[in-house]
Amino acid sequence: MTDIEIAKSNLSGHTICLCKDGNCLYSERRGIAPMMNFIASGTDMRGYSVADLVVGKAAAMLFVLSGIKSVFAKTLSKSGEEILKRYEIPYEYETLTDKIINRDGTDICPMEKAVSVTEDPQEAYSILSERIKSMTSKK
Repeated sequence: MTDIEIAKSNLSGHTICLCKDGNCLYSERRGIAPMMNFIASGTDMRGYSVADLVVGKAAAMLFVLSGIKSVFAKTLSKSGEEILKRYEIPYEYETLTDKIINRDGTDICPMEKAVSVTEDPQEAYSILSERIKSMTSKK
């Protein structure tokens, strides 16, 4: 089996699964939290394939920044698809959607809104870090 096939087959029960050469990383955290944590902890994800429940532009930018080599998304947004195409990351999905909606179902995901102003993965990571800090300090 390929890395992407292994990641897909191990997604059940998790929100994200990254695999490379038989080594798999998992998380049950929602949204972009797993990728933000992997990046912040210095985890080397270059060459990994990822299976994720929801991939929007924010997640796609983090995949680019991390050196992810292929992506499977249960749900992929059109803006996420544009990023994966631009950076020539092979991808597949079950559902393609216009946009990722917030958890309340009332608006666009705040992380998607935050990265709508950039096309640069490093800048996107900085913007997302600041957005998460501001959201958690309000709680």
